[in-house]
Amino acid sequence: MNEKAYRSMAFAGTGNIAIGIVMIVVGVVTGILAIISGARLLKEKNGLMF
Repeated sequence: MNEKAYRSMAFAGTGNIAIGIVMIVVGVVTGILAIISGARLLKEKNGLMF
């Protein structure tokens, strides 16, 4: 009976680690895209006339 519990806990732990890694990668990519977008906006700011 204990083996089933340990097996399900191991599966849950593995799933949580995988989801955490995916979330870290998505966060880093989103941050990089935000920095690139902001840099483009700052670069184009000089050409704007209101």
